[in-house]
Amino acid sequence: MSPVTPKTGMDVLREKKLARKGGLGREHAANKIALAILWLAAGITVAALAVILIYVIVRGIGVISPSFIFTWPHGVNSEGGIWPTIVSTLYCTLLSMLFTTPIAILAAVYLAEYAKQGRVVRIIRFAADSLASVPSIVMGLFGLTFFVEAMHIPMSMLSAAMALTLLMLPIVMRTTEEAIRAVPRYIRWGSYGLGATKWQTVSRVVLPTAMPRIITGLVLALGRAIGETAVVFYTMGLAINLPLLPTESGRSMAVHLYLMAVEGINLPAAYGTAFLLMVIILALNMGARWIAKRYHRRMETKK
Repeated sequence: MSPVTPKTGMDVLREKKLARKGGLGREHAANKIALAILWLAAGITVAALAVILIYVIVRGIGVISPSFIFTWPHGVNSEGGIWPTIVSTLYCTLLSMLFTTPIAILAAVYLAEYAKQGRVVRIIRFAADSLASVPSIVMGLFGLTFFVEAMHIPMSMLSAAMALTLLMLPIVMRTTEEAIRAVPRYIRWGSYGLGATKWQTVSRVVLPTAMPRIITGLVLALGRAIGETAVVFYTMGLAINLPLLPTESGRSMAVHLYLMAVEGINLPAAYGTAFLLMVIILALNMGARWIAKRYHRRMETKK
């Protein structure tokens, strides 16, 4: 047998270098595969959204006209416009925002700034997460049982807004809490160093800094509330009415298009309503983003 030549230091370094290159090559290939899977998942999501939007736009844009927007439905087939449903939808959604915003923001401030991290905070967060996972039809039945039957509030904008508040509350509260926690600590320390109290720091420094993210959470909750069907179906009613007072009934756009589509009364009007509902949600989102950017720019200017 031929003697085995011992490895020199150069041979050992060369083997380590080759092994390192092989490992880097495998990591690079795995990174490319993971990136391709992520791009595929994102592409499927965007494609699904595009298909839905294009389908609704093609079927509904031909129905849109001033008479469809600003007139009342009439007849057995609900011909005409959908103006009362637009007013009822915006009325109920804005009323629910008035209920949700102060409660959710104050609860988030308490959890993020004042509460001691312990069992009570964990219970509150668990309750908020559980509330967010409740199906909307269950929330609608609860609203019917509690607000309408137990509290004797008629099916109206008020009862529907309070039921929607229960759906929107956990979304706004958790996003606001995360936005407050994302504010850097040194901003608080600077405020305390200038002699500000806890509440002055929270109200004048922390909340204005977190406001763009808070507005994002409000927009997410608003988008869910404006498209809800089951909740307002059981609490607002089905009357085609132009509400003026919170105690008056009405019919939302989501319920209106649901009834027309399911019963086959007027499918073109249902697609037109769906298209207009998407336009309203898009307009509200764009308006909220514009407000958030404007607010952020103003805060940067003050700095």
